Formats: sequence, structure tokens, C-alpha cells
Amino acid sequence: MNAMNHVKYPDLLVLVKARKSVRAFTSAQVERDKLEYMLEVARLAPSAVNFQPWCFVVVRDPEQLKALHECYPREWFASAPACIVVCGNHETSWKRAADGKDFCDVDVAIATEHLALAAVEQGLGACWVCNFDVPRCREVLNLPPSWEPVVLMPVGYPADPAETERKRKPLNDVVKWERF
Repeated sequence: MNAMNHVKYPDLLVLVKARKSVRAFTSAQVERDKLEYMLEVARLAPSAVNFQPWCFVVVRDPEQLKALHECYPREWFASAPACIVVCGNHETSWKRAADGKDFCDVDVAIATEHLALAAVEQGLGACWVCNFDVPRCREVLNLPPSWEPVVLMPVGYPADPAETERKRKPLNDVVKWERF
């Protein structure tokens, strides 16, 4: 594409800087269209060899949320009016021929971050939760054996929208040019 055909997009850096892990939500319900927007953004995420080994289970029913909270019994988690469980299928994910590396978790992580950024864009908050009771989650969601719940993503309107500074390593600590 030459410079004359360059499409100008909104500033992604602003959106990325606005993303934070929200751990307190209001009781306001999340509109279905906002959830569907987030899911569409995640659906369009890239994946290794375009295998798309993911599935998104949206939980909004209070009884189902209560059961899901048993998988991660934190008070803040229970305040979320919705939760998207990002699942991966290791049977259908791409494996690198050279060493057999399974890219399911990589693909799911990319889609999950797309969800998180879309949440911010929609005025919502979210948080990645990866340390939870996987067997109980499988049971609550009635997941087939080939599907693994990888991330619980509580979603809602932030109770405290104030900016908090996130600690990040300086660029020079994480970037090497030409060689390590």
C-alpha cells in the first residue's frame, strides 16, 4: 500500500493505555449489543494458521454466575454482572511441526486481549482471571471434553473509573535490537 492509500485509524496507544484490570463493578447490567460487539472483535482476532480454536461462553444469568463464582470465590469477582469464559480446543489448534508446540493458549490469549480492549472501547471494565477451579468451571458450563476453560473475564461497568497507574517495565528493559 502506498502512502496515498494509507488509512488513518484511531490512536491504538490511547486505547491500550486506558485498559486496566477492573476488579469492582457497578450493578448495572451490560447491554447485549456491547457484549456482542466485544465478541465480534474477539472473533476477528488472528490465530495460528487461522484455526480459531476458541469459543466464548457468555454468562449473565444470576444463578449461572453464582455457580461460576464458585470457580473463583473472590468478592470482587462476584460483583461482575457478566462473565465471558474464553475456552480453547487443543485438539483443533495448530501445532508447530518443528517441536510440536501447541498454539491454543497463544491464540486464546490474543482473542482475550481483543475482548479486553473492546470492553474499554465500549466504556466497560474487564479483568483476566486465569487462576480458577478448571474442573468446576467445566462442570458449570457443561463443556465437552475437548474444550478447556482458559480465561474467566468478568465484565461490567467500573465502580471506580478513576485512572490507576499500571507498573510497566521501561521500553529499554524489554526491547533488544538485532541481538539479545
